[in-house]
Amino acid sequence: MSSNWVVNASPLIVLGKVGLLTLLPRLAAALIIPASVAQEIEAGPSHDPARNWLAQEGKETIRADGTIDQKIVAWDLGSGESAVLTWALQHSDCEAILDDRAARKCALVNGIPVRGSIGVILAARKRRLIPAAKPVLDDLVRAGLFIEDSLLREALRLVGE
Repeated sequence: MSSNWVVNASPLIVLGKVGLLTLLPRLAAALIIPASVAQEIEAGPSHDPARNWLAQEGKETIRADGTIDQKIVAWDLGSGESAVLTWALQHSDCEAILDDRAARKCALVNGIPVRGSIGVILAARKRRLIPAAKPVLDDLVRAGLFIEDSLLREALRLVGE
């Protein structure tokens, strides 16, 4: 089992669109969804799989937002990204799961372990929870996740595809 994961909206939304939200509890020791992330998803379309997941099995993962750490406030990120990064900064056993480039840079500068949706898929492939990464990554792109070609090639190389 991996570390605890505190997850932002984008990974939840794209993994939901491709039917793979069930990977998250299988890969993380525990999942944390800050309330501001849940609110962002709940404001989306009623048919959104991430919204439905949060209303049912994901409901137990939602935690109240804390006061945003000043190291994070300075980056002027969205409320969800800020809550995810603050939680991970304050809980050393947590890894931030987010796709936003600026938020990922903030995580790296502040020494916060971070991975995005691609990293979740690579972890699932390495643990043999999915038979291949490429079809899933292709599905994520079709679901709206932007993946640069060079990043896609490198990700697939890391899992021997």
